[in-house]
Amino acid sequence: MIQYCGRTDVGRRRARNEDTILVGDGLLVVCDGMGGHQAGDVASRIGVDTVGAFISRSQADPELTWPYGFDPSVSLDANRIRTAIKLANRAIYTRAAAEDEYAGMGTTVAATLVGHADEARFTYGHVGDSRIYLIRGRQMLQLTRDDSLANSAWADADAGVGTVMKNVLTKALGVRPDVEFDVAAHDLLAGDIVLLCSDGLTNMLDDQAILEILARDDEHLEKMCDELVDGANARGGRDNISVLLLRYRP
Repeated sequence: MIQYCGRTDVGRRRARNEDTILVGDGLLVVCDGMGGHQAGDVASRIGVDTVGAFISRSQADPELTWPYGFDPSVSLDANRIRTAIKLANRAIYTRAAAEDEYAGMGTTVAATLVGHADEARFTYGHVGDSRIYLIRGRQMLQLTRDDSLANSAWADADAGVGTVMKNVLTKALGVRPDVEFDVAAHDLLAGDIVLLCSDGLTNMLDDQAILEILARDDEHLEKMCDELVDGANARGGRDNISVLLLRYRP
């Protein structure tokens, strides 16, 4: 009923890949790390590993302790995503504070979870400028809003700031002891595709170019992943590129 794939690539300009991805049973995660001396690699790996570990543990353990509390006004999966991302933030922050070589490291995160109880719905959360899109037919909807200065109230007051500050983040995992973000859910219809990606894709390919690839209903998901990454590299590949896809076919 649900197909998944993911690909991450170093790109054409970077010496190493600071993106880390996870394609699991109902869980997709991308983290785009930042920081010197390979700290970005470390931050993104901690982020993915921590999110994945908590989602797995919360599925298997009915007596689980919720370190940030449990919000009864939202779904179980929303609580799982919220807690997993907050734990990842704390793990990165603690590691950065403990070791000088990792001081200041951080990462973005975008994560989606398809619940086992209702496979026609997914829950998602994000911090930073890695994005989540829903592709339905010939329409492409960006579900997340970049946590960047370009989207801040300051930029709204000064139209010239947006272009300059596009890649300056206002939020990232590991920068502060805690992080606030929204968690939401969306229904899935037959043929829907969900795209998670780092900005190495969206800085190289515009929405229309991405949509042209993902609207080809007869293609294998793995081929779509390859075409997106190859397309970003063909446009210059200035950053690491990560693409994760989910397709719902009941």
